Amino acid sequence: MAKSCFHCLEPIPKGFTGEIIFEGVSNPVCCTGCQAVADTILAQGMSDYYKFRTETNGKVEELVPEKLKELTSYDNQDIQRDFVDQQGDLKEVLLSVEGISCAACAWLIEKQLLAISGVKRVDVNTSTHRAMILWQDKNAKLSEIIAALMQIGYKAYPFQADEEASQKQAAAKAYMRRLGVAGLMTMQVMMFAFAMYFGMFSGMDEGFEQYFRWISLVLASPVILYSALPFLTNAVKGLQSKQLNMDLPVSLAIFGAYGASCYATVMSVGEVYFESICMFTFLLLLGKYLEFRARMKASEFTANLQKLLPLTARKIVGNKEEVIAAKSLQLNDMILVKPGEAIPADGLVVEGNSTVDESMMTGEHLPIKKFERHQVYAGTLNHDGVITVRINKVGQNTLLNQIIKLQHNALMKRPKIVEVTDKVAQWFVACLLVFASITAIGWYHVEPEHAFWVTIAVLVATCPCALSLAIPTALTCAVATLTKKGILIKESHVLETTPKVTRYAFDKTGTLTEGRFSIIKTTMLDQNYSVEQALGFASALERYSEHPIAKAFTQKAAKVIEITSPTVKTGLGVAGEMSGQQIAIGKPNWFNNHASFAQATLFINEQPIADFYLQDKVRDSAHKVVAYLQSKNLTCHMLTGDSSNAAKDLADELGLDSFKQACSPKDKQLSVEKWSREQDVVAMIGDGVNDSPVFNSAHLSIAMETGADISKNTADVVLLNSDLNSLRTLQTVAVKTKRIIKQNLTVSLLYNGSILPLAALGMVPPWLAVIGMSASSIVVISNSLRLLKL
Repeated sequence: MAKSCFHCLEPIPKGFTGEIIFEGVSNPVCCTGCQAVADTILAQGMSDYYKFRTETNGKVEELVPEKLKELTSYDNQDIQRDFVDQQGDLKEVLLSVEGISCAACAWLIEKQLLAISGVKRVDVNTSTHRAMILWQDKNAKLSEIIAALMQIGYKAYPFQADEEASQKQAAAKAYMRRLGVAGLMTMQVMMFAFAMYFGMFSGMDEGFEQYFRWISLVLASPVILYSALPFLTNAVKGLQSKQLNMDLPVSLAIFGAYGASCYATVMSVGEVYFESICMFTFLLLLGKYLEFRARMKASEFTANLQKLLPLTARKIVGNKEEVIAAKSLQLNDMILVKPGEAIPADGLVVEGNSTVDESMMTGEHLPIKKFERHQVYAGTLNHDGVITVRINKVGQNTLLNQIIKLQHNALMKRPKIVEVTDKVAQWFVACLLVFASITAIGWYHVEPEHAFWVTIAVLVATCPCALSLAIPTALTCAVATLTKKGILIKESHVLETTPKVTRYAFDKTGTLTEGRFSIIKTTMLDQNYSVEQALGFASALERYSEHPIAKAFTQKAAKVIEITSPTVKTGLGVAGEMSGQQIAIGKPNWFNNHASFAQATLFINEQPIADFYLQDKVRDSAHKVVAYLQSKNLTCHMLTGDSSNAAKDLADELGLDSFKQACSPKDKQLSVEKWSREQDVVAMIGDGVNDSPVFNSAHLSIAMETGADISKNTADVVLLNSDLNSLRTLQTVAVKTKRIIKQNLTVSLLYNGSILPLAALGMVPPWLAVIGMSASSIVVISNSLRLLKL
């Protein structure tokens, strides 16, 4: 039988002979890390850990000097501001601790840390794997506390929740407190109610029955005045803003019933229903809490994005490396990023090469190769190389924070369909109040003793909560799913518009093709210049262009030639002055109607000097995406500024329904407007500066992340992975979202339509009305959550 490690119980590697003496018996260990940890635990008299643990510990890594150096950065006061609280002369920190598996782990951690001078209190939560520590900074450093944990095999680091997550945690705790009060008091009130219902006190004086009514009033009051208070507060706020919200009928039911029962108790007349009100409030709160948890799950992705940002960064100052707070980084700072570390800010790699995990932004799980002049992004994970990065974006300007901001904006903007359902819900509440009043009057003339409770049941059972949740929850889940897959939704109408699209129009360069051009031939038209000179002039001009073609020239530059007064002519090319001469590069027909099938022509004083023929690779995904869209009866078209034969060849290769070449930005715009007049809904996909005008005319505009900033700023959607397969994903999710919204609306309307007559006829007691209302809301939310699994 193979031997296992005394500490972590993993197999012993061949050739390793380390051992630990425990209770006079030699026990093998698998590595020097486990040996060091076991030695520490036994030497400090904590051998009981090995006797009482119920689960095995994890394999331990040795504390190397480099790791110890990192820990000392946590003693920096600027860095500590993000996660350490001051409690008088004590400091408090919440640590995330990896490796906690059972109560014995908690005992071991507390023993180890309380042995440090200055540590006053240690609370370990084995469920959340966190430890709260209070210590005196003058007697112990935070780095010493974390190092002490690592010495016994537990990796620890500061837990940092963003503000939104903290608010959600506070809201969750408030729900639990209100639920706890409601649940506890409901049980007590129900006990007295059942006793009186079953006649246990029937032989007692009436004074005793009244006494139990007063006890029920006292027990029910915290439920109504504390647990149910948010419903009343929201209802009042709605009325103040002249809005009829869903909390209004609920508040009328709860506080109306409570008021009537209080009157019956004080005046010793009629019946009291404190137990019904308490159970009603408890069930309502339970439904609201489950709804809240579902919403938290839907918005979890954005919160997780924020947590990807590291606390510290390795800033290079001179020839030295200095660990500083990541938030203090500034533009043009040089930082060092080692393997396994998160990149703290956006920047360009200036030295070294590595692979980087960008899956949290692009949805692409394969590592991306990065080397000199490549852009890297905050929050992405460096895999296997050491890279030096020059910071070019910090704070809210980083791509990660822009994604978070744009996602929030998209969710905050209200699509037309949401506004319609909100108005319907308001009218529904108004009609509900009228119908409840009619019900009360009708029952009062038939059976007065039941009128009040039938009215309560009507108010509760038909509250249109599910109707109001039907669309927002589905949209929230869909946006979260798309963002996770690298599709950034910037405008609220996207998911509503996408299923209606009938035509997809594509730009060519950088969209259907990769935009990675190479010059395959240069034809000189003026023999006074050489090929080298022509390439030099072209590269000097193309430095000012963001068009994908420009990269083919800038890579050819042997030396830098100065250009004055450079001007980018949208849809034509780049012009400037050089040694008193006018120089330009762009479309062959820019000047003098020069006819050529080249992709670009160099002009000096408006005379053609050289034609450049370039080759661009078709995107691997282009064929599949076009075929998929056409299979859904959607037509695919190409609008390109390229006047060469490459445009026709690509259109034939992909089987496009039509193409138009040599298009100016205005031509593209006119084409899209023409289709719109023909009652088509048009989606335009592009990446260049010249696509910005047509984006404003299209019903849906989609930009590639590798494209120009102006196109990304104008677009409704940005494909962060620049992968055309994302169009298929967007189409699938949008259609699924539309279907789920229809299902949600059907469920909510069917429920309200069927429960209304039943409640009005007195066939639905108040407690069952609460369950029905909560159940309909939970069904709608659960149905929406299916979008998170796409």
